Amino acid sequence: MSHIKKTLPHGIYALTSEPHSLGRSTIEVAQEILDSGVKILQYREKNKKAKQMFEECLILREMTREAGALFIVNDYLDIALAVDADGVHVGQDDLPVPIVRQIVGPSRIIGVSTHSPEQAQRAVADAADYIGVGPIYATHTKTDVCAPVGLEYLRYVVENIDLPFVAIGGIKKHNLTEVLKNGAKTVALVTEIVGSPNIKETIHELQETMGNC
Repeated sequence: MSHIKKTLPHGIYALTSEPHSLGRSTIEVAQEILDSGVKILQYREKNKKAKQMFEECLILREMTREAGALFIVNDYLDIALAVDADGVHVGQDDLPVPIVRQIVGPSRIIGVSTHSPEQAQRAVADAADYIGVGPIYATHTKTDVCAPVGLEYLRYVVENIDLPFVAIGGIKKHNLTEVLKNGAKTVALVTEIVGSPNIKETIHELQETMGNC
């Protein structure tokens, strides 16, 4: 299917993580997120079989279309293509961005995680569409995560990198304002959202904070 390439909107960038979702399914949690007006959803599940991920992503693709939200698949380029996702997100240990571009084509968004100025500059040179900036704070959502890069790297990106970016890593209600005041306009939250007993209320509070900064 042909695409007009979309851009990364400002606001909350939500990610799925079923192990942190208080026993709720990825689909159930995603519905609450989308019903709350979030316009970016990344499917990030690390311990599921390919068939289950494909089936979930098929459902999420339809849900995000209906909600007018961007749908990004983490790591699995084949699943992203199979379900016609808007884009993919890769890490530093995944395939290089130019190779990812060859696979997913010119019209899909490619995001890449970065943890240093050198990696950010490489993402620009490789023509990534956006970068992840983090982890800003310590995070336990992923087992293979690097040490926090702090607000210093965030400020570097704001001042020096001409790409859309999402701040990520350990961001919660209590430190969101600090991240926003240092220049972030798109912010990823994982456990703060999927681990909330009341997802809609939590997202409303986060959106209110973002609207006031």
